[in-house]
Amino acid sequence: MSCRTLKDRSVRLSDGRRLAYAEYGAEDGIPVFLFHGLPGSRLCWGRLPDDPFPEGVRVLAPDRPGYGLSDPKLGRTLLDWADDVACLADKLKLNAFSVIGVSGGGPGALACSWKMPERVASAGVVAGAAPTNAPGVFEGISANNRFFLRLAWRWPWASRTNARVLACLIRRSPDWYIRTMQGKVHETDREILARPEIRALLAQDFAEALRSGGQGMVDDLSANHGAPWGFALGEISARVQFWYGELDRSAPPAMGYYLSDQVRGSTFTLVPNTGHLWIFLHLREVINAVVSAVQR
Repeated sequence: MSCRTLKDRSVRLSDGRRLAYAEYGAEDGIPVFLFHGLPGSRLCWGRLPDDPFPEGVRVLAPDRPGYGLSDPKLGRTLLDWADDVACLADKLKLNAFSVIGVSGGGPGALACSWKMPERVASAGVVAGAAPTNAPGVFEGISANNRFFLRLAWRWPWASRTNARVLACLIRRSPDWYIRTMQGKVHETDREILARPEIRALLAQDFAEALRSGGQGMVDDLSANHGAPWGFALGEISARVQFWYGELDRSAPPAMGYYLSDQVRGSTFTLVPNTGHLWIFLHLREVINAVVSAVQR
């Protein structure tokens, strides 16, 4: 575990499930919840190169149910995740906080913003998924991702089976999955994947994420892509900022344009000449921007 992990702990939720989380940064700093991708875990952020945590910020990184050390919640929805985050915040005695969702964690950040308007002052979404049935959001996506997202929407039983098989393969050989990623992403992402520290980070993170099996992936795909989200994006009142890589083939800019158009008062940043993994080198600036939005 990285020495930058302040704490690696868990809490018991109201239904008895365990929710694991890691803390980074200043123990008495401004609280920011940081949601991992699909798959991912609470420990990813402490393994990033350089120093991704700004001074004066307390980063709280939970494992979603079924990932890492968090117990699964079968059939969970995005609003179920918002309830889990609210419970964790209660136990940590946090009345207000910001949220950041990366990739598959993006929809959960928006769900928290909608469900807790009195607590979530600002939010950030980096390369986050959009609703699968929204118009135009597949423009620029890879054929592989298009297939699996449509599978989740149209044939959920097949998607669940596929996710379990894929999780088993990743768990058995994270390096194999990283090699398959190289064939699906843009050259800018391949350059990042070529860095030994990034490959090691991803291999360790995937192994931790899937240590108990693939239920987290199954439920993420179902919640993010297999059904309507269950809340109106236009009703979000938090200050939301979106970042999307111009060359991202996993969560293309079309997804960000759709989301930012729906979330009133949000801002959208198209990051030029970058792909899906841009955040691994720029987390610090995203956290700073989200925290600054609260202070304005």
